[in-house]
Amino acid sequence: MKNTTGTTVDFDELLASARELSLAGRWERALRLLDATTCDTAGDRARLALAAAEVALQSDWFGGTHLTPGRAEQAEKESSGTDWDLGFVLLRHEYFRLLRGEGAFRPGPEGKDPEALAGLRRDAHDLREDAPDEVRRGWASMYLGLIADNLFAERTAAPAHYEAALGAGESGGDDLLVREALRHLGDHDHDAGDHDSALERWRRATALGARAGMVPGVLTQQMLLAVLARDTGDEAGATALAREIVRWAGAIGADHVHAQAADFLAGADPTAPPQESGA
Repeated sequence: MKNTTGTTVDFDELLASARELSLAGRWERALRLLDATTCDTAGDRARLALAAAEVALQSDWFGGTHLTPGRAEQAEKESSGTDWDLGFVLLRHEYFRLLRGEGAFRPGPEGKDPEALAGLRRDAHDLREDAPDEVRRGWASMYLGLIADNLFAERTAAPAHYEAALGAGESGGDDLLVREALRHLGDHDHDAGDHDSALERWRRATALGARAGMVPGVLTQQMLLAVLARDTGDEAGATALAREIVRWAGAIGADHVHAQAADFLAGADPTAPPQESGA
């Protein structure tokens, strides 16, 4: 592959570098790197466009941008047919859209199109069934759990999906999938009042995110540790940690994390579950 200066680079290394920049919260830099790259084959152009859509998704989720629709459309144009990874990007984008419509976090099914919710769940199920390997199957299971948890408010249905994701991540060596599963299993432990288990899972998830270089994700995990500190009576520790999260998130442009930490300092609980479906 060549960048715009004509320098030849290994394509796999370039894509890996862009993804690592994205994990670190350097979304603009990652996209500039990808946009400066030209490819000779249709397959490589499709991979390049997919990587850009994945970076855009991270930027939108943590940074509050609105880049994914255009990048996903370009990835669809470059795709030569059925592409599991592109389908997963589209699933995640639709999940984020339904969860954070109009820029606000809106868990639960209230006010959402039932057909859109049902369609998203079907898509996640199809991705799980069609996954080409165990790790991808685990990621689809993870989102089946998130969809049940955060969009349908089916709290009791979600943990089995997270356990499946955890097993796939552990067996496949995917630190980010393990982190994601531990993060949400810990949330259920926390809601059940099992603070020791929540602390163990959340500490491990924080370390895994750090090992993967996921800077905004480490901040979201520290936010959960601040919640536990408050719940166990350490308000001073909770406040000190949240203030640092506000400072760090602001410094890297992670607007969603910044707002969550600021709300926590004002007394909000970012882990409060949506009302159970049918309740």
